[in-house]
Amino acid sequence: MFDHKALFKMVRNVASQEGVDVYTVGGYVRDLLLGVQTKKDIDFVVVGSGITFAKKFDEIWHTQGSLVEFPDFDTARFVFTKELEDDTKEKLFEIEFAGARSETYDIKSRKPKVTATNLEDDLKRRDFTVNAMARRVIATGLSKKIIDPFHGQDDVQNKILRTPLDPDITFSDDPLRMLRAARFASQLGFAIEKETLSAIERNKHRLKIISAERIQEEFFKLLSTPRPSIGLWILYETGLLQEFLPEVCDLWGVEELYGQGHKNNLTHTFKVVDNLAERSDKVLLRFAALMHDIGKSGTKKFIRGRGWTFDMHEHLGRKIVRQVSKRLHMSKDDTEYVAKLVRWHQQPIALMDEGVTDSPVRRLIVNLEDDLDDLLQLCRSDITTGNPQKLGRRLKNYDYLEKRIAEVIEKDKLRAFQSPVRGEEIMKECGLKPGPTVGKIKKALEDAILDGVVPNEYEATKEYFLKIKDDFLKDTQEWERLS
Repeated sequence: MFDHKALFKMVRNVASQEGVDVYTVGGYVRDLLLGVQTKKDIDFVVVGSGITFAKKFDEIWHTQGSLVEFPDFDTARFVFTKELEDDTKEKLFEIEFAGARSETYDIKSRKPKVTATNLEDDLKRRDFTVNAMARRVIATGLSKKIIDPFHGQDDVQNKILRTPLDPDITFSDDPLRMLRAARFASQLGFAIEKETLSAIERNKHRLKIISAERIQEEFFKLLSTPRPSIGLWILYETGLLQEFLPEVCDLWGVEELYGQGHKNNLTHTFKVVDNLAERSDKVLLRFAALMHDIGKSGTKKFIRGRGWTFDMHEHLGRKIVRQVSKRLHMSKDDTEYVAKLVRWHQQPIALMDEGVTDSPVRRLIVNLEDDLDDLLQLCRSDITTGNPQKLGRRLKNYDYLEKRIAEVIEKDKLRAFQSPVRGEEIMKECGLKPGPTVGKIKKALEDAILDGVVPNEYEATKEYFLKIKDDFLKDTQEWERLS
C-alpha cells in the first residue's frame, strides 16, 4: 500500500517552496467520505501552473519515478516506480498535477479551449458533484475542511449522481461522462438523478465524437464493477448502448407463437455478466459473457415440434464479435480470445448431453487450450435458472465434466497437443515437399488420436501412419513429389 501521508508531505514541501496552494480533488475525496480504502491514483489541482509545479516535484523526486507532461492541458503525471531484478520497472502509484482551469468547447469537437482559473471554477468542470470536492494539502496531510460548492457531500450521503452544472452542458461538452455515469452507478451503487438521467437520453448521439479507444476503456471499467448489470441497464434504457453496441440491444424482447415463448435474451445476458462478475475479475471474460449469445437475434426461428430455436448462434456470434471488436478498436489477441469463447460456449452442454466420453473431451481440450478454464467459468455463469434444485444439478454436471477433463489430460498429456509423428517425418517417409497432402496426413493422425483410435504415443501413431499413408499418396499432385 502506497504511503499517502508521506506523499502529501512531499507535495506540501514543494507547494511551500513555490508559494502555491495544492488540493486533492475528485474520487480520492469522495472515497474518503465513503470510508473506502482506495487504491486509486490521486489527482491534485494547483492554483497556478500544474506543469511548473510538477517539474519542481520531479527535480526533487526524479529518482523515485518519471514525469509525463501534457502541456495543452497544463497537466503532468508523475509515476512512482520500483526497479526490479531484471532491470525493468514496476509501477507503484500515479499522481497527476493539473493547473486550476476552465474549459470551453466547440460543438463539433471534444477538445476544449483551456484557460487558467480559480479552484471553484475548476470544480465546475467536473463530471459529477460527488467528484467536485477538494481538500487542501497541508503540513499534516489534508485539511479537515472540504471545499464543496455543489453539495457533493449531501449527494454522497444520499447516494445520488448529478452534474455540477446543467447536465445537457456537461454531457454535450464531454459525452464520455454519460458512460461514466452508468459506470459510477454500478461501481458505487448510486442512483442517477432524474434530470441527469434524462439528459443522457437527450445527448446520446453526441457519443459519436468520442474515439473508439476511449469508449472501450470506459465501457470496460463499467464491466469491471461488482455488478455490471446496473450500468448496462442504464445504458440500454437511455439508448446510449444503441450508439456503440446495437447488437446487444437487439437481444431484447420475447416472441410467442402457438402458446410457446422464449426467454428475453437481453435479460438473460445481463444476468450471465453478473454471475461471471462473482466468479472472475477478468474484464475480457466478462465481455465474452456479454457477447456469448450475440448471434441469437440473427438465428432465431420457430420450428413446429421444437419451438423457438437458435441453431448455430455460436458461429454467427463469433463473426459478430469480430465486427464489434473492430469497431471498438480492440487488439487482435483480445478479439480472438472473446471470439473463441463465444464460438465454443455451447460445446460443454452438447458434450454432457451426448455423454462425457474421452473423444469429445479431447477435442474440447485441444480446441480451447489455455482458455478452457475460462470457458467453463462462462458456462457455469450461463446458468440463470431461479430454481435452486435445477441450478444445483447443472453445476454438478460441470463438476463432473471438470473431473473428466482432468482425467483425460492426465491420461493423454493433451495440453500442448500435436501429433507425435511430425510433418518433417511425414515428408521424409513419403518423399513429399511441404503441401496439402502432408497437412491431410497430419490432420488424419491428430483426428485418430482425438477420437481414441490410437493412443497419443509415438510408436502407435507411427504404425497407424504407415497403415494409412498410401491412401493419401494416390491423390498427391505431381508438384508435391520430390524429384
